[in-house]
Amino acid sequence: MMLGNAAGMAVTMMDLSVAEQARAIDDFVMDHRDGTPFHRPAWMQAVARATGNRALMLVAVGPSGRIAGLLPLHHVKSRLFGQAMVSTAFAVDGGLLVDDARAASVLAAVAQGLARDRGGLPVELRGGPAPGEGWQRREGEHVGFVRPIAVDDAAELAAVPRKHRAELRKALANPALTWDVGRSAQHLRDHYHVYAQSVRNLGTPVFPRGLFRGVLDHFGADADIGIVREGGRAVSAVLTLYHNGRVMPFWGGGIADARRLRSNELMYYRLMGHGRDRAMTLFDFGRSKVGSGQAAWKKSFGFEPRSLVYHGWSPDGAVRDIDPHSARYQRRIALWKKLPLPIANLIGPMIARGLG
Repeated sequence: MMLGNAAGMAVTMMDLSVAEQARAIDDFVMDHRDGTPFHRPAWMQAVARATGNRALMLVAVGPSGRIAGLLPLHHVKSRLFGQAMVSTAFAVDGGLLVDDARAASVLAAVAQGLARDRGGLPVELRGGPAPGEGWQRREGEHVGFVRPIAVDDAAELAAVPRKHRAELRKALANPALTWDVGRSAQHLRDHYHVYAQSVRNLGTPVFPRGLFRGVLDHFGADADIGIVREGGRAVSAVLTLYHNGRVMPFWGGGIADARRLRSNELMYYRLMGHGRDRAMTLFDFGRSKVGSGQAAWKKSFGFEPRSLVYHGWSPDGAVRDIDPHSARYQRRIALWKKLPLPIANLIGPMIARGLG
């Protein structure tokens, strides 16, 4: 479907259900130095299948017929949080991915047109180059954490600052704690059990169970689950993506006992070693809110924060408020933390699928 044509670029909406089109997009993303898992058809399809938020893959094609850029979007719908076009939903990155600056402006203009056609929705781009005039630059809200993976376990341990290293050593010395990685149904069940407790305790609705299954299914060997157990009990768990040399732990957490056991420290340390075994070279600890306890914890692990830049646009200048630190949500978060876990797990996915 042709959506625009300007500056020698034709913009088309690709059909991700057509294998040839999905493969062409994936090849472009994997070959691009700024490509992320969140630009890949695998992410787009997993999110759409699990949450019902439609995937819209815009591709700019130059006169040569080759892809010059793309913009993956999800149309996120929520009765609580409103609607938005998001690149990309449930991700920390996304946005424009281009080889040609002309492609960026054309793709951004087409995204604005789609947003207007759907009722004047805001557009949120989580990363990528600046789309052009009229877009709001959002910086200073989130930071990312990336550092090289060390050459061996000893060097990795030495890279952790002294105070945090002492905590990690306690976990390493605990014979009851074990670590394994897999993609089985049991790994999924254990991960969901741990992750659901973790986010409930933070006052956040858990994502639909099908989202985790969908990511594993669509990414194949580029995603797995790591679990730390105390005896037979899962105490910390993380779903990780692997992309062009990067280990990207994405959905991770621990039960209430994780702090006492230091099992989260052990989990990420073991994951670094697992990444090294997979010939990965960078450990990407993902994003955190500026000034948050999570950001401080990652810094204490030996990671330095770097500011992340997002871009937004809407016809009336309004933006969605989905920030859990927003004053309007503090009372709801406090109440959510008190919910029994079965109730939180029942209601949470219906709310979370609209957060995007």
